[in-house]
Amino acid sequence: MKNNFIYGKTNQELYKLAKQKKFALPAINVSGTNTINSVLETASELNSPVIIQFSNGGSQFIAGKGMPNKGFSSSISGSIAGAYHIHKTIDDYNSKVVIHTDHCSRKLLPWIDGLLEYGKGFFDKNGYPLFSSHMIDLSEEPIEENIATCKEYLKRMTDLDMTLEIELGVTGGEEDGVDNSDIDSSKLYTQPEEVAYAYSELKSISDKFMIAAAFGNVHGVYKPGNVKLTPKILKNSQEHVSKKFNVPHNSLDFVFHGGSGSSVEEIREAIDYGVIKMNIDTDLQFAFTEGIRDYMLDKKDYLMTQIGNPEGSENPNKKYYDPRAWLRKGEETFKARLTKAFEDLNNINTLD
Repeated sequence: MKNNFIYGKTNQELYKLAKQKKFALPAINVSGTNTINSVLETASELNSPVIIQFSNGGSQFIAGKGMPNKGFSSSISGSIAGAYHIHKTIDDYNSKVVIHTDHCSRKLLPWIDGLLEYGKGFFDKNGYPLFSSHMIDLSEEPIEENIATCKEYLKRMTDLDMTLEIELGVTGGEEDGVDNSDIDSSKLYTQPEEVAYAYSELKSISDKFMIAAAFGNVHGVYKPGNVKLTPKILKNSQEHVSKKFNVPHNSLDFVFHGGSGSSVEEIREAIDYGVIKMNIDTDLQFAFTEGIRDYMLDKKDYLMTQIGNPEGSENPNKKYYDPRAWLRKGEETFKARLTKAFEDLNNINTLD
């Protein structure tokens, strides 16, 4: 792939390659330059493509929690700032990156509207989009309303050479303030006819879309046995669509939400059935915290005062409490967990 920023036709070609080579891209929620840089660094070291994605809340945090967020102005600014950071550093890292935004329910649509409005100006000026793709998640609504709205956004995004991600069925658990912990369990499993309906409707607009179909997956990490993943649902949907529309095997680009805590066997089975993207957030949040936690515990006696430590009462402690010291430790443990995600997804040196 010639360019490090992946979008449009190249994005579709990458997902096709992933299905051919039986790998998927980890999609990493970021909340600042520390996590963005860690993803870019890891992807470069592994010579593997990655998806960096911004949630509404994560984008607001990037802009600053103290910034007013009327009309989602802070979330819009944070997403744009994060995307610009990637565009400005991606070539130096030499990382292949898809830039994406995560779950957007109907009440959050003004956020995406703001990004598309800004993105049009960016596209007109540069000839390529600021973001590769956006996600619209109207899975809690009747499927007809869900898809009708998604078609409207797909039309707008097609003009910017972008891809749309939609969701069918509901991902359980809680993420970014959206709590589906008590959802009817039947909604955790998408039916093949629902997938076929979405495929038919969206295909009439563009082929640049991917589907997050629910197969029992949840956000967060839960005790073994509490979550029943059924990847075969994806297989059934692929076969149904292939037969109904006379299209090749595994034509659908599926997304695996709630990837944290999943076994390698479950991940690999989902990849067999056309999953090209797996979201991972919870495990990486904990991994980032681990590095900082362990550093703080290990250097406790050097962090209690600015001057004076076990090595001498007049010794300065600046190098220990400098945020760059302990934030880097968080980046290192984040990178280690992300590397495991790449391995689980069979995505190491995949661009050779």
